[in-house]
Amino acid sequence: MEERYVPAVVERKWQEIWSADHSFRAEENPTRNKFYLLEMFPYPSGRIHMGHVRNYSIGDVVARFKRMQGFNVIHPMGWDAFGMPAENAAIERGIHPAIWTYENIANMKAQLMKMGFSYDWEREIATCDPNYYLWEQLIFLKMLGKGLAYKKRSAVNWCPQCLTVLANEQVEEGCCWRCHSEVEPKELEQWFFKITDYAQELLDETYRMSGWPEPVLIMQRNWIGRSTGCEIDFPVADSAKRIRVFTTRQDTLFGATFMSLAPEHPFALELTVADRRAEVETFIARIRKEDKIKRTSEDYEKEGVFTGAYCVNPVTGQKMPVMLANFVLMEYGTGAVMAVPTHDQRDFEFARKYNLPMTVVIQPPGEELAPETMTAAYTEPGTMVNSGEFNGLDNETAKEKIADYLERRDIGVRKVNFRLRDWGVSRQRYWGTPIPIIYCDACGMVPVPERDLPVILPEDVEFHPEGGSPLAACASFVHTTCPRCGAPARRETDTFDTFVESSWYFLRYACPHYTGGPIDKGAVDYWMPVDQYIGGVEHAVLHLLYSRFYTKVLRDLGLVRVGEPFKNLLTQGMVCKETQKCPRHGWLFPEDVAEGKCRKCGSEAILGRKEKMSKSKKNVVDPDVLIGQYGADTARLFCLFASPPEKDLEWSERGVEGASRFLNRVWRIVYENLHLVSSSSGDLEDPETQAVVRSLRKAIHQTIKKVTEDIENRFQFNTAIAAVMELVNAVSAAPNKERCPRTLGEALEAIVLLLNPFVPHFAEELWSALGHGESVEKSTWPSWDERALVEEQKLVVVQVNGKVRGKILVPTDAADSLVRDIAMADANVTRFVEGREIHKVVVIPNRLVNIVVG
Repeated sequence: MEERYVPAVVERKWQEIWSADHSFRAEENPTRNKFYLLEMFPYPSGRIHMGHVRNYSIGDVVARFKRMQGFNVIHPMGWDAFGMPAENAAIERGIHPAIWTYENIANMKAQLMKMGFSYDWEREIATCDPNYYLWEQLIFLKMLGKGLAYKKRSAVNWCPQCLTVLANEQVEEGCCWRCHSEVEPKELEQWFFKITDYAQELLDETYRMSGWPEPVLIMQRNWIGRSTGCEIDFPVADSAKRIRVFTTRQDTLFGATFMSLAPEHPFALELTVADRRAEVETFIARIRKEDKIKRTSEDYEKEGVFTGAYCVNPVTGQKMPVMLANFVLMEYGTGAVMAVPTHDQRDFEFARKYNLPMTVVIQPPGEELAPETMTAAYTEPGTMVNSGEFNGLDNETAKEKIADYLERRDIGVRKVNFRLRDWGVSRQRYWGTPIPIIYCDACGMVPVPERDLPVILPEDVEFHPEGGSPLAACASFVHTTCPRCGAPARRETDTFDTFVESSWYFLRYACPHYTGGPIDKGAVDYWMPVDQYIGGVEHAVLHLLYSRFYTKVLRDLGLVRVGEPFKNLLTQGMVCKETQKCPRHGWLFPEDVAEGKCRKCGSEAILGRKEKMSKSKKNVVDPDVLIGQYGADTARLFCLFASPPEKDLEWSERGVEGASRFLNRVWRIVYENLHLVSSSSGDLEDPETQAVVRSLRKAIHQTIKKVTEDIENRFQFNTAIAAVMELVNAVSAAPNKERCPRTLGEALEAIVLLLNPFVPHFAEELWSALGHGESVEKSTWPSWDERALVEEQKLVVVQVNGKVRGKILVPTDAADSLVRDIAMADANVTRFVEGREIHKVVVIPNRLVNIVVG
């Protein structure tokens, strides 16, 4: 290799060597400690973006570091390949989802290989491959047999244009995120997984997952939402019906003055009197289109409507008007809330707006509240009033006694409630895993026999601009025979939510070619759990929670040993870049701007704040362009150096150029000194040279210690790289390097070894230039020598009567008497002690001397 650094040549060379040597192939070896490093696999959208580059660069540092430490590292990659974008492409571009997906996989794989990531590509999987989803269908059948999968009618968000169900997150301002059609509520038969059976275990484990970020664990705990309280029945006036509520505040039951139902509650119309029906129907239709998250936010306007019906408070006997309220959701509790306006702020605002009755049942210490003078609900502890036999108790004591009272009189029962709801896995789309169920008029719902799996997604389907799944119209797919009676039957045309595929892919990586079942237990038991998982915090709840649930299900089915899939989790920040906008033409690409003006119209380009890179805001950077200009190692180094992994990274052209300059500087230093380090000469023994040797060795081993700890314990890659930069500076500044070639060689080798996880192609080339015949990847991670870190002298502060009067250098192993003598002889100190009586001299070794004088 010539002395000039040409990234394209270096990177192509080493990528070919790694591929030919199968450098990153992972095999089970019970005699070695394993390390499973995994980044969340990508959706094959067509091209990688800088978010991918950053995420996978972070993971590759850890994978390469662990290999050099002697671990048996598995670092796989694959594709989360099902989903709506492929269907959209089919509709908009007239290309089949399978063709679009596999072309994108080929493109993105080539890009990832150009980045030099150390993946074991022999373990590559794509979730749209029948060899993958065959086993997903089998797991579904086993879950069905255990009662963990079931079908029921459920209210869903329905897009009439796309003809599919939308998740709550896909509804924006009441409209479909894709086509912007108004979303409608609809009752459909849907498949569910019984994640609620695992709610308590999922919650309990979050308190033992010490390797996860606490904010993620808090989000999962809140999503699971365990509440302890009572379920209470409120009789409907003049009816045999009862409205059941769940409350954690049974101590306020005597203050419940009206009932709030979710607009989706089955009683919403059933209880509505005739002369109020039109108003109630209009209200229900309007509220059902609103975003459910917004409906429950504190600052959202509280709205309601009176049904004309009443229920009865079971402990006071008072009639309570039954209202519909926009802030009550059917998904939480029972969809009905006993409203206590004096002790709940939402109920208070609602009652004031609609002039509903209020009763105080908890008084604060030293005050006496009255409903007519209250300006807000009182929600703190206090003393019970207007609560019959419970008057005078503190409200926490009253909670237990009222719960006893309700159970004795069969009015209510103690109950633990979870916010978590069963996972709806049905999707009315084509590009997904077919659900292996057959419907027979005689036999009913029949599981597809295991011998007939996989149920393969047909490719001879037609896509229409109006959307909707073409499966239902594909006669060759729908029409089949019943496996029980042989009569004509029809297949299920819903497909699985793509979160199902991503809930177990990490297990299949351990045995991607196994044909005896979904899991090769021996391989999975060796590799699992994932030791380090890396991905975006936006997956904190859905993917990460579903994966935890699915792993527990597989454990209980006897397929795996582990109950938690991911031992440690790192959630990396986003890649952000400033935006530019034209008042006339909207968002602008950088090339659309010249001298601060829009090239199209000459208008002043408005420089916006730095935001997450996105195609819509035209602030993206193409990794291929970056690699072409600077090389993959420069791109990696910038992403790793510019910000700690968990923080957002702000894009900077100057930062990229700085990373490139640093690599070129290291390259020059190595090549400029090759003639010295390649000789067999040792370091000279004269005092001057040995002082340089000691200084360099101290810098070398301080850097090894710093980089090792920053990667191992903190993932502080930016400070690790900064430490290597300091070592490069120390080598560059060291005098008389020609007199200590052995130590100079040690320093250059340490620099290359420490840089290898960050810039592997670059490190490989320099390692080879330094005379090593074997790949740097097979080298052992350097260890530091504690003796080299020991300082020969320490700076010690000297005080006289507690005030700093000087600083002295003393040998680190100096006796207290010697330290005292050196301090007393210091010119800055003697003028404060001359002619004065010395009462005491206190020596704190290697830190402080305090001279007490009279």
